[in-house]
Amino acid sequence: MKSGITRKPIDPTKVLESVMDDSAGGVVLFIGTVRNSNRGRRVNAIDYEAYKEMAERRIEELAKEVRRRWPVKALTFIHRVGTLKVGEVSVAVGVSSVHRAEAFQAARFAIDRIKKSLPIWKHETLKGGARVWLEESVIET
Repeated sequence: MKSGITRKPIDPTKVLESVMDDSAGGVVLFIGTVRNSNRGRRVNAIDYEAYKEMAERRIEELAKEVRRRWPVKALTFIHRVGTLKVGEVSVAVGVSSVHRAEAFQAARFAIDRIKKSLPIWKHETLKGGARVWLEESVIET
């Protein structure tokens, strides 16, 4: 499985398989899903938009940075765009390493950087139909 941005559903099993390595003693799979509430409001769906070329370039840079910091065997970072319903997978990070500590550290670092540095925007569709940007600006529907 190739790291990047996708419109297709993310299959956690494929992400896990993509980082399996016989020499790895630790494999970490982080899955981010759309939850049904945020800041006390009911959420029905989230729309993710991305500047795909820049986001994929940043994912490549992030992979290089992770490899410089930790002795990882394999890694996969994938983020979905489009309209996702509650419970659907929005992001997945898979990392394998000889030891579990490095796998956990690398995965935690990667998801934190993905959340902060990728040009991906989201707005929520709330119960009742209102749409709200994460920054709280309301979009008229």
